[in-house]
Amino acid sequence: MRIAHVITRLMLGGAQENTVLCCEDLMRDYGDDVLLVTGPPLGLEGDLLPRARAGGVPLEIIPQLRRQIHPWRDARAYRRIKQILRGFRPDVVHTHSAKAGILGRAAASALGVPVIVHTVHGAPMHPYQGRGARTVFRWCERWAAARCDAFISVADAMTDLMVDAGVAPREKFTTIYSGMEVETFVNASVHRERVRRELGYRPEHVVVGKIARLFHLKGHEYLIRAARPVVEQNPNVRFLLVGSGVLRERLERQIADAGLTEHFQLIGLAERERIPELLAAMDMVVHASLREGLARVLPQALLAGKPVVSYDIDGAREVVVSDETGYLLPPKSVDAMSEAILRLAADPSLRDRLGAEGRRRCKDRFDHRRMTRAIRDLYARLLG
Repeated sequence: MRIAHVITRLMLGGAQENTVLCCEDLMRDYGDDVLLVTGPPLGLEGDLLPRARAGGVPLEIIPQLRRQIHPWRDARAYRRIKQILRGFRPDVVHTHSAKAGILGRAAASALGVPVIVHTVHGAPMHPYQGRGARTVFRWCERWAAARCDAFISVADAMTDLMVDAGVAPREKFTTIYSGMEVETFVNASVHRERVRRELGYRPEHVVVGKIARLFHLKGHEYLIRAARPVVEQNPNVRFLLVGSGVLRERLERQIADAGLTEHFQLIGLAERERIPELLAAMDMVVHASLREGLARVLPQALLAGKPVVSYDIDGAREVVVSDETGYLLPPKSVDAMSEAILRLAADPSLRDRLGAEGRRRCKDRFDHRRMTRAIRDLYARLLG
């Protein structure tokens, strides 16, 4: 097959890593001709362009393809996408993310590409937008849905959100969990003692980790509020925040105002290759985001054998089962988060049991080769 993937930017993130792994698998395992079309990786989140290039993925970078809405620049990006696809002549165009999803599907449809697929990594409409923005995004998604043959959802919850918003009928959706290199997480424990020493943790410390951009709706403020009663009852608990972003100074002030500076460590952006060993150094992982498709860190933590405490949003409940792989909490809850952290901090055997069950459930489900096989099977059915 000739397959073009189109994504807005190759920052460090789940949708982006998912896409790069799929491109590599299609080339290596199936001999497909693949082209990855993307915009520049602007922002503080790092980028996956070096990884894509190292994997031999052919790239076309469109400077005008940006996340922000800009009619003149978006029109130029659309024309360039259309020009690239006309030259590549794909059998399949597979789009990702909101901006590239709209422009890519429009261009592919105008060119009469045989099969057009879009992956919903996270619903573009959410309750934390203004009503006007939600209406515009819903209209755009309905318009683009008429110009593609199928949707892939990274969680059943994404299908429910899109169907409830009237974007497309349920039969147009297929759930395929976002794949990753599971072995690096399953075998991460060999790094635990070294990384804990490097980070300054002692054997008695219980490390609570959170891996997320320091950005709005990621929920760091709820974790900081929950931390105060935790350290009052268990002074050995430490909090490790991995990620960079525009809210760093604000969060550092919140931590200092709460008198928690000695209990928190913010290490900034970590290379994707370092995430498994950082997870190994943790004893549990907290996910406090208010909006996410199916956060990649949840299966990653479970693969590393770490129980998770997560807000019950979007696809989280598809991997987090209370008292089986961790604890699922109401969004924005603080007291419940404190209680869950304290329960896990006090009981190493409970952490081991929940982490082991999470690893068992996720090991096969989130393997990138399984993801790519399911995606390619969908392409084949649609082409047939």
